[in-house]
Amino acid sequence: MNETLIASNLLLWLAVLALLLAVFALSRQIGILYERVAPMGALMMDSGPRVGEAAPLFELPRLGGGLLQLGGASDRSTLLFFLSPTCPVCKKLLPILKSAQKAEGERLAVVLASDGNAPEHEAFRQRAGLAAFPYVLSAELGMRYQVSKLPYAVLVGEDGHVRAKGLVNSREQLESLFAARDLGVASVQDYLARPAFAKEGA
Repeated sequence: MNETLIASNLLLWLAVLALLLAVFALSRQIGILYERVAPMGALMMDSGPRVGEAAPLFELPRLGGGLLQLGGASDRSTLLFFLSPTCPVCKKLLPILKSAQKAEGERLAVVLASDGNAPEHEAFRQRAGLAAFPYVLSAELGMRYQVSKLPYAVLVGEDGHVRAKGLVNSREQLESLFAARDLGVASVQDYLARPAFAKEGA
């Protein structure tokens, strides 16, 4: 009887040790997997004003009337969102832009930017319910930021300096601009590439 109890206890302890080893191996694999599928931020092109540099100064006419000043110090950040009425991804992100402005409250101004035919953009602005957003048309603005693909976004801080920028195709990529600003890095990719983060994910 005693031998049976001792044998069963040994088997239980061996099972517990095996489970501990399995949990350790799984936690290590989860860390590696997390590193591989880490959130992808906005795709930052190495062109135009760099993160940390002063944003170009512009005074542009707005659709619907009035002038809009871009660049320079302000009481809130500015999200400059480059779009086109014929860009399906741009249209998909419009509700996300609206919720982002609500979430950021008084700290953020969203400005829509494009170029081309004013009547076409005005019709698009009305159709998409974008009257609350300043909307400017300027080929020079896109050239200064060297926007080659859409949708593209630039986050300018209250101090008038570029805080984050990149090609944004999803909610996650758009929100990564705010994450990069809050972390004080050029992009989420830069943050994930830091040695400290790499050690945590290993």
